[in-house]
Amino acid sequence: MIEALSYGFIQHALIAGLLVSLASGIIGSLIVVNRMVFLAGGIAHASYGGIGLAVFLGLPIFLGASLFAIAAALLVSVLTLKKRERIDTFIGLIWAVGMAIGVIFIDLTPGYNVDMMSYLFGSILAVSSDDLYFMGALLGVIIVVMSFWYRDILAVSYDSEYAALRGVNVRLFYTLILILSALTVVIAIKVVGLILVIAMLTIPVYIAEKLSNSLAKMMLYSGLIATLFTSIGLAVSYAYNLTSGASIIIVSALGLGAFLLLNKVKRV
Repeated sequence: MIEALSYGFIQHALIAGLLVSLASGIIGSLIVVNRMVFLAGGIAHASYGGIGLAVFLGLPIFLGASLFAIAAALLVSVLTLKKRERIDTFIGLIWAVGMAIGVIFIDLTPGYNVDMMSYLFGSILAVSSDDLYFMGALLGVIIVVMSFWYRDILAVSYDSEYAALRGVNVRLFYTLILILSALTVVIAIKVVGLILVIAMLTIPVYIAEKLSNSLAKMMLYSGLIATLFTSIGLAVSYAYNLTSGASIIIVSALGLGAFLLLNKVKRV
């Protein structure tokens, strides 16, 4: 693997893995705390509609997926702010409709030659410099938002009614969480694909949750754990010529299994 570091695409992949892992650790923690794990899968599959639209119109794929994901997040915000217990129903609907729109637009595109499988299972080895700029900018925005409004987001995540009584703009921060989640899902698709994105956003967070006693520590630990899993997954995929996204998730699952086994042994 050491000699592979001399290749530009491997360097891009490692940087992308670091950026996406840190973003996923922060936003994945919010998704788990807000009990919106299904949201990640719903937005990921809904963004397929944006991918299909981008292919049909000849636009950058990232742009189409991001706009569609943000639109899906805003729709979810409007529909579920007052009825969070119904969020799974609305996300399931958005999931199916988004996928259907994407498939139809791709069918309507004459002679398209885009490798759609790369968006289903990830293509981290094909990350470009522009992709890295987008990922870096998003991570920067996430860090700034969490630094300035951590307490407000914490309050909205754990008790929105109490947050409202404190004068916190619940609608604004709830929508902001959804939008940042949507954009994080889009960049995670580049790494592991829309089918596997839920695992990337939840496995490291599950482990971090057991090791931390605050939301801030959970975000930090999950980002570091996700970075470790992503790096090992990339090394495995390179060494054995395997799909990178699937390798990252398998490594994450094995890491989770080892963590659970170790905990059980310690209890015994």
